[in-house]
Amino acid sequence: MADKEATVYILDLGRSMADCHNGRTESDLDWSMRYVWDKISTTVLASRKTWNVGVIGVRTDETSNPLEEEEGYDNISVLQELGPMTMNSLSVLRGRVKPSNTDTGDCVSAVVLAIEMIEKLTKKLKYNRNIILITNGEAPIDGDDIEDIAKKMKRTGIKLTVLGVDFDDAEFGFKEEDKSSLKKQNEQILRDLVEKCDGLFGTTAEAIAELDTPRVKPVKPYKTYDGLLTLGDPNQHEDALAINVERYFKTHKATILPASRVVMKKENNDDNMNAVEDEDGDGDPMEGVEPTPNFSAVKDARTYKVNDPDAPGGKRDVNRDELARGYEYGRTAVHISEAEFNITKIETTKSFSIVGFVFQEKYEPFLNTGEARMTVAQKFNDAAALKLSSFIHSLHELESYAVARIVTKDGKEPELVLLAPNIEPDFECLYDVPLPFAEDVRNYPFPPLDKVITVQGKIITENHRNIPSRELQDAMDDYVDSMDISSWERDDEGNRTLEYAPVEDLYSPPLHRVNQVVRYRATYPDKPIPPIPSILLKYAHPPEDLLAKAKSDLEDLIDKASVKKVPPKAKGRKDKSEKAKPISGLDVDALLNDPGNKRQAISADNAIPEFKQKVEFADNQADVEDAIKQMGTIVREMVTKSFGDTAYEHTIEHIGAMRETAIDYEYPDLFNTFMVDFKTRLLAGEFNGNRRELWWQLKGVKLGLIDTNASEHSKITPEEASEFLRK
Repeated sequence: MADKEATVYILDLGRSMADCHNGRTESDLDWSMRYVWDKISTTVLASRKTWNVGVIGVRTDETSNPLEEEEGYDNISVLQELGPMTMNSLSVLRGRVKPSNTDTGDCVSAVVLAIEMIEKLTKKLKYNRNIILITNGEAPIDGDDIEDIAKKMKRTGIKLTVLGVDFDDAEFGFKEEDKSSLKKQNEQILRDLVEKCDGLFGTTAEAIAELDTPRVKPVKPYKTYDGLLTLGDPNQHEDALAINVERYFKTHKATILPASRVVMKKENNDDNMNAVEDEDGDGDPMEGVEPTPNFSAVKDARTYKVNDPDAPGGKRDVNRDELARGYEYGRTAVHISEAEFNITKIETTKSFSIVGFVFQEKYEPFLNTGEARMTVAQKFNDAAALKLSSFIHSLHELESYAVARIVTKDGKEPELVLLAPNIEPDFECLYDVPLPFAEDVRNYPFPPLDKVITVQGKIITENHRNIPSRELQDAMDDYVDSMDISSWERDDEGNRTLEYAPVEDLYSPPLHRVNQVVRYRATYPDKPIPPIPSILLKYAHPPEDLLAKAKSDLEDLIDKASVKKVPPKAKGRKDKSEKAKPISGLDVDALLNDPGNKRQAISADNAIPEFKQKVEFADNQADVEDAIKQMGTIVREMVTKSFGDTAYEHTIEHIGAMRETAIDYEYPDLFNTFMVDFKTRLLAGEFNGNRRELWWQLKGVKLGLIDTNASEHSKITPEEASEFLRK
């Protein structure tokens, strides 16, 4: 596929394009421009200097084109010269595309002008050449020379696409009633032109309907390795196998469009504005970022400081070149110089060598740790193709995989990969996936699902609450079978024979949604963001008809598993009126509310349960204040007596219990008062020395003030709570 493109859009801007037809509320021009803006904004988004766009207006009020002196080129204007498209040129073009006050202008003449523009730019170089014509066919067209025009387009390799507003299209299923004779005649002329030059002819409705379908970006093959695949060492053994191969990506994660930081430009600049500006007040131009009238790019500046008692302010600036590499070792840094660091690197040379083989049945799929690549024989090397084919067929016949060590270039870290044979009628290759090292594998012990091992070592396989019964297992099997989507999609005849949600129809919602929103906002900066296209949400939920089919099996499964709805957790002040009744029938509340049984002091050994119990059965706010005061004293003593950081984990647990209880019982101010006092005294060193490490741990778990988001009764705003943690 050619890397260079030249596309000219021909837009019908006649007076009739301002009308609305067939029940639409948009004008024909605005409706048609949905397709054009989407295509052009996609080109701008790609930011490829070799993708050139030109725009010609037909039936314009003025005449402005290189052929205007010749007959038949009146009311045709070049709105955008053929060249790279940018955000600024898109903004200018948007202001020029509007209906005119004329009904004259020949679309075929505009096609001739587009051919001249493309030939002038591309000459005889390798380009993808395209002309896209948008019209409603309501103006006279001269079709006498379409034969010669079609031959010229075929000779120069130009692909013509004609999209007509309300043009008849049997395949799409649209036919306009009460069509004027002029429009019928023009449709036929344009259809003949398209057929003669092997182009595309369709109705605009079909093109717009396909806009929501994500377009997968074509990717050029990227070679990750080019060299020998060896079995044995060819330098030492004459019978060693050496094959010239090339290795490419098979799967590679598509990344979401990154965002750059920009600031709004202001007309009245002052010293305090956060925009990056130069001495003249203009936005500082940034490399790789196109300047716009409304935004200015941001440039990062980083300074490095070290403690220096002799310097003003106790700190001194240092250059980046003076910095050394240090590795964290406990709470200290271990310095390794650049010269010493180079010694630690493994000296490797470019290679791709097979180190062993493994039977397919012995390989565990969970060992795949990365993206897949494919290895093929070197181009135009028949001997290499024959050797690789023999090796692939040998692996296939022996039902084996090969394990290989690869270094893609000198000095790069080695990698172990698993090579799997792939044989198709017209294509053979080796697929490979990275293998983990010992440090990459996580072995976690979990209890078995089909048996229970008691403390005495007895194995139970049935009649246990943690083991499903035969009836439950059968119900689950039936439900899983009823939700099978391997052949749920209907074919052309209406039979369910096709796979539901094949990979080629699964699009990444965040990737395409971001691209769609960026393109839309670039074209319509003042309009609200459009809703998510239904095709991106198609597989967000199971098919409704499949759920209906599986409903009876699901109900049976719920019955066999005794599934019951768990009541939601109550929020806000807890209600003491409804309490769970114990089996014994004792009135626990009455016993705890008895003054003789009430606990006055909270024990440090069992602080959290006793604190919660004291708050739950408090008669008034004074009792709650007393409980929080006692808990605060316990926390402070815990920190003071802590040897190093041994008690920090328990301290955080106690403060978390205080915070949770204060939220549940709607006393956020009491906790916030404690927290402010605790932080002040902690940072002041009043708890037996420097305990700042505890504050860093509290910040790490975001255990700060209760703000209005956590409790509507709080007087602390989220900004104040964040500022409390930052200081």
